[in-house]
Amino acid sequence: MAAIYSLFIINKSGGLIYYKDYGSAGRMDTNDSLRLASLWHSMHAISQQLSPTTGCNGIDLLRADTFDLHCFQSLTGTKFFVICEPSAPYMELLLKVIYELYTDYVLKNPFYEMEMPIRCELFDLNLSQAVQKDRVALLAR
Repeated sequence: MAAIYSLFIINKSGGLIYYKDYGSAGRMDTNDSLRLASLWHSMHAISQQLSPTTGCNGIDLLRADTFDLHCFQSLTGTKFFVICEPSAPYMELLLKVIYELYTDYVLKNPFYEMEMPIRCELFDLNLSQAVQKDRVALLAR
């Protein structure tokens, strides 16, 4: 499976509520991850406003020489984005699987408060399994 460097979940107001590093070469500290999440939220919002097409939902994919950044925004405004190897396949599908895990294990958790950092063992466990699964298993969903 393609290497995923990092996963971020940002609430609708731009706050970082979840960050997971998967062993990327340039490991980020807490301040860098907060800055990146805030910057991505701002760029995403600006791109929605400046887009010449109507109904634009912001940037879904940012390609660079050394990485790709794939983003999925839920209807509530929560953004899920992964930083991965360039041209990694099936990232849109993986983001939707991560969103399903978020709805199943975080939003249905009676102890979770909306817009607050995610601290849920079941979410972490199932997320690790989803990221490590074979591409074929992800496509079968």
